Amino acid sequence: MNNEKVSTNMTTAIIIDGKIIAAEIQNELSLTVKKMKTKPGLAVILVGENPASQIYVRNKIKACEKAGIKSMEARLPKKATQEEVAAEIKAFNDNPDIHGILLQLPVPRHLDSNALIQMINPKKDVDGLTFKNIGALVTGIDGLVPCTPQGALILIQSIRYDLTGLNAVIIGRSILFGKPMAQLLLAENCTVTQAHSKTKDLEHVCQQADILIAAVGQPKMVKKSWIKPGAIVIDVGINRQEDGKLCGDVDYKEAIESAGAITPVPGGVGPMTITCLLKNTIKAAQNQ
Repeated sequence: MNNEKVSTNMTTAIIIDGKIIAAEIQNELSLTVKKMKTKPGLAVILVGENPASQIYVRNKIKACEKAGIKSMEARLPKKATQEEVAAEIKAFNDNPDIHGILLQLPVPRHLDSNALIQMINPKKDVDGLTFKNIGALVTGIDGLVPCTPQGALILIQSIRYDLTGLNAVIIGRSILFGKPMAQLLLAENCTVTQAHSKTKDLEHVCQQADILIAAVGQPKMVKKSWIKPGAIVIDVGINRQEDGKLCGDVDYKEAIESAGAITPVPGGVGPMTITCLLKNTIKAAQNQ
């Protein structure tokens, strides 16, 4: 894996370039798709006109096309009912040409997103959020794993593949990222601490981490003093500042003086999320 080194007066931090790693994996996935008799198919359901969601969906469809995966899109108005969205999910569940179904989150507030997610056939649940796939992850059974945690693990292992015995601290406990990330690291024999807004002396907890992962949505919350020298730091946050620029949950300029390796924002975890969506879609097609 190609990772750039950034030298500071204090140390040399490896910048984990998610764009380069994602491109390498996507090239491999394209070769896999070419060898498949049945081309994988991904359906994306977008409800409403959330600008960020529209960008995400467009990027996902572009990545599918590049990898040779067929994509189908269902766009519904913001006022769409629970029944209308459910009908789209059922149609894709019943369509043999569709191997993966993605409900773009967040959905408008009047919709019950969890209930809709549970309607997706677990074999087509490329976001890994149905109870069956979550249960498979917790029990160590092969299933479809949520994309962002899966991508974060690949980035960590681009620096150090064997994580046995390392202390990992995850700041965040969401079902979308924090909880599945913890399960993945447990499976790699890490000692995992799940930190959150109620954690006492969070700075001290983070200082014990060989692997520190921030996923809280608080701009530049994690400072240099929080980071154990030489730690692998994965920044999952993406926040827009007053000047319009994006930043993560880690104070990047400070962190590179202490971290052994770190992901930038943007260009770190983000590209890996889409890559792992492609991986899941191919895996779902192979299983079906």
